[in-house]
Amino acid sequence: MTDEKVVLIAGGTSGIGLAAAELFGTQGAKIYIGARTAENVSSAVKDLCEKGYSVAGYEVDVRDGDSVRNFVASAVATFGPVDVLLNSAGISGGGVTADLSQDVWDNVIDTNLNGVFRLTHAVLNVGGMRDKSWGRIINIASTAGKQGVVLGAPYSASKHGVVGFTKALGNELAPTGITVNAVCPGYVETPMAQQVRRNYANLYEITENEVLEKFEAKIPLGRYSTADEVAGLVGYLATDAAASITSQALNVCGGLGNF
Repeated sequence: MTDEKVVLIAGGTSGIGLAAAELFGTQGAKIYIGARTAENVSSAVKDLCEKGYSVAGYEVDVRDGDSVRNFVASAVATFGPVDVLLNSAGISGGGVTADLSQDVWDNVIDTNLNGVFRLTHAVLNVGGMRDKSWGRIINIASTAGKQGVVLGAPYSASKHGVVGFTKALGNELAPTGITVNAVCPGYVETPMAQQVRRNYANLYEITENEVLEKFEAKIPLGRYSTADEVAGLVGYLATDAAASITSQALNVCGGLGNF
């Protein structure tokens, strides 16, 4: 992707979103990133610009429709209509289902699933993508969006929803030249992964290292994937070569989910 496509990334200050921003930066894209904390956005933009990439950003809370629309409008005002949307904003959440609060459930669903809809809807309209003959919508789902995760019902439910939304919208937009795909990571070493290990350590009453060993034992490759490895598939899906790939949920998981 060398023609200065405009790439919008929610959750672009850490983990997979940040790795994708770096990859798109090497390809000459104009990148607009967002996250809930303004300070994190400013810091990430500064670091990426120092590497020579064309990057700007704005605070966004994907749980809030006005915040999302303002974020997309700011991106358009800065770089022009959006060509590529990466929905990578997300949170973990779970526990014993019978003990979950309504707030935990609502926050995970509102962030991980409703947030994907809000941002996609805004990019198609405010972002001008629906008026284009080329576009890429890429949603970060999870292998947890294809199977149930013990003590992770809210997260698994939200990611199943993302996969279903991806498949439905991909088929809907197929005649337009806009593709819609989901990337489904397994265990990826990110700040969120560290939080997940802490949560399971508390639930299982074991150490975080023991949780890590349990998780790694499930993975045929024997290790977590890296954010760069996930970003590699994101980058490919944004190319012209991937034009016939749509409505798919593709794993990057070290063999954890061979489905």
